[in-house]
Amino acid sequence: MSFALYIVGFILVIAGVAWALVEAGIAMFKIGIVCLILLGIAVLTGVVKTRPKDPPKGPLA
Repeated sequence: MSFALYIVGFILVIAGVAWALVEAGIAMFKIGIVCLILLGIAVLTGVVKTRPKDPPKGPLA
């Protein structure tokens, strides 16, 4: 899975969470903080899950 696709999917999840918080009557400032935290988690997990594996090292010469 590519990094861009992973981030797009996570942004949809963040939008859903933000919408639910707005409907629950949570202050916009707190919603912004939650969204930034979730975006940070999305970037960190996206990098870890989409990073190519390191090639095995050969024998020492």
